[in-house]
Amino acid sequence: MKKVISRRIHQGYTGVRVIRSTMMRNNGFVLLLMLIFSWLCSVKAAVTFDNRGLIIDGKKRILMSGSVHYPRSTPEMWPDLLKKAKDGGLDIIQTYVFWSGHEPSPGKYYFEDRYDLVRFIKLVQEAGMYLDLRIGPYICGEWNLGGFPSWLKFVPGIEFRIDNEPFKSAVQKFVEMIVNMMKAEKLFQTQGGPIIMSQIENEFEIVEYAITPGAKAYINWAAQMALGLDTGVPWLMCKQEDAPDPIINACNGFYCENFLANKPYKPKLWTENWTGCATLERPVEDMAFSVARFIQMGGSLVNYYMYHGGTNFGRTSGAFVATTYDYDGPIDEYGLIREPKWTHLKDLHRAIKASEAAILSSEPILTLLGQGQEARVFRSKTGACAAFLANYDYNLNIKVNFENEEYDLPPWSISILPDCKTVAFNTAKVAVQRSPAQMTPVTKFSWESFTDESIPVMEDEALTNNGLWEQLNLTRDATDYLWYMTDVNIDPNEGFLKNGQDPLLTIMSAGHAVQVFVNGQQAGVAHGGITFPKFTFNQPVKLKAGINMISLLSSAVGLPNIGASFEKWNLGVLGPVTLTGLNMGPRDLSMQKWSYKVGVKGEDLSIFTEKGSASGQWVEGQSEPQKQPLTWYKTTFDAPAGNDPLALDMRTMGKGMMWINGQSIGRHWPANLAVGDCRGCNYAGPYSNLKCHFNCGNPCQIWYHVPRSWLKPIGNLLVVFEEWGGDANGISLVKRTIGKGGKTA
Repeated sequence: MKKVISRRIHQGYTGVRVIRSTMMRNNGFVLLLMLIFSWLCSVKAAVTFDNRGLIIDGKKRILMSGSVHYPRSTPEMWPDLLKKAKDGGLDIIQTYVFWSGHEPSPGKYYFEDRYDLVRFIKLVQEAGMYLDLRIGPYICGEWNLGGFPSWLKFVPGIEFRIDNEPFKSAVQKFVEMIVNMMKAEKLFQTQGGPIIMSQIENEFEIVEYAITPGAKAYINWAAQMALGLDTGVPWLMCKQEDAPDPIINACNGFYCENFLANKPYKPKLWTENWTGCATLERPVEDMAFSVARFIQMGGSLVNYYMYHGGTNFGRTSGAFVATTYDYDGPIDEYGLIREPKWTHLKDLHRAIKASEAAILSSEPILTLLGQGQEARVFRSKTGACAAFLANYDYNLNIKVNFENEEYDLPPWSISILPDCKTVAFNTAKVAVQRSPAQMTPVTKFSWESFTDESIPVMEDEALTNNGLWEQLNLTRDATDYLWYMTDVNIDPNEGFLKNGQDPLLTIMSAGHAVQVFVNGQQAGVAHGGITFPKFTFNQPVKLKAGINMISLLSSAVGLPNIGASFEKWNLGVLGPVTLTGLNMGPRDLSMQKWSYKVGVKGEDLSIFTEKGSASGQWVEGQSEPQKQPLTWYKTTFDAPAGNDPLALDMRTMGKGMMWINGQSIGRHWPANLAVGDCRGCNYAGPYSNLKCHFNCGNPCQIWYHVPRSWLKPIGNLLVVFEEWGGDANGISLVKRTIGKGGKTA
């Protein structure tokens, strides 16, 4: 595009020379100059690229970027988050577009509050930064169903992410709607806005070879569909080695120095440099090393995923993903700067920017300085010089000689010399001390409880079936919960208990958790995990002669966010369900009559809202039950003084959900270790054996973010639903501060 514009301008000037002599003879030269000036001013600004990087308004740049997802924080937090990102040396903010949040039901769109995408992008522009808009429509992002709205699963004949007409039709409609909205608000760079890149699809290469023929046709279709929308800025595909031209393929991972674009005229871009992994901490020394190494190997754009992770409010998190999405970013979940990560990366950015002119105007000259040590030197024709001195040894501090000077290189480090003489930055030398976060209790609560969450039985419900139904077919993901109910008739003349022992109830579930009640009494719980969401409940249960009521509360913990064929994924009790240990032999309950109830009673009453809570029969004081399943708790409190971020300490609770003034904070499950060790998130280099860096073996999440903007000065309503049983007296409101010593998070 740059060449086209240059050619047109050149042709324009050539035309001027030809016409000038004629117009001068006709005394119209001044008028012609005015017309030409007007035409030149009408030429749009442009974002183009070559093999060395993006070119914005004719200037080639090395760009630093950070992911900040608008729904994972509140609009009140956005200006401060963006200011801290800008102050940290970022040029670009990267965000997904969250289809499930914007189209919760077909054709019904939502762009308010945390989903006010236009407002967020305009704030990015006001902060003086660009924006990378990752439209998807698939985003992964540890988000429910990978960002797809759950209703999409039930479109007749649909198959996800393949050459399927119902799927492509829905995708095109949404992507066109987003692009047209951006155009209407003049948010693309060619319109004077901040959007300099867009992304179509996401990490498709991971599943491409697992999908039947039609995957390649789909990705080609997605590329052409996106290009046809005429945004005026480049399109990206990350983790897509065969990205069709002119779409730029980009890298995701902990390290990307060896990544190459799929064509020699495309730049080397890093869309996700992982700052951590769920609850896993990544050392900032390693992060800085990965960035410096990528730049010295020809990279020109690095995005931190996440720069600010935020919170998975409500029911937005993917399967077995924690409510926190902190991701060990330079700005923590609560909006506070995390040291030393923020400052160390800021200093890195400053050193890279000081070397930009030399880096972008030449190819590096490689010189070996030792066994595992090297120098890469960039020299421009104008005399600019920048050097990167690297030590790849994991353990040894090495002294090297470079251009008659001696330099000290710590293990696994790179020194940046913007003038080829003076070290401006070394990736392993951290100047700022770690500042731990303290969580200080500020409010204890007095609770009321609601225990009328009665266990439903067969005759209560009109929804019945001979056999077991898949959970999402009934709930449509409007709730986490589905009741399965049946009865077992035991003939008292059977002498039914074999050897006098309780019979064994076996329940096979596709996920994610089940709570078993027999004759209204809790008989046990079971659940899957992030690696194996399917599980089996296999426990003895007490039965009586006559009719026994079996009620199963199946609960979801988010929907899958990664993988192929989402339309085929199942949830809930699919069987078989069997009873063994009876004198009359084993019984298969799977195909007998079952009744179903969607959701729990408290949800039906909207008991978590001010109006709904007034309809419940609440118990106060000493009568309050402790560690009882299916219990709702409520309290009111005044907002603590000050502006410190707030959270709920939920360590004494089991599993359930929380609301503040009707707003869902998210799911609580402090004992869930499913993501606690962050399996699979391993590093190379000196961190290759690192699986858990801190808080190992402990609950993945104790504190749950309460946004200040959700609070009133007085009379705030807090409601907690506890599924399995917990001690609500142990819940407290805490404030988060940065200081020395004390309890750290």
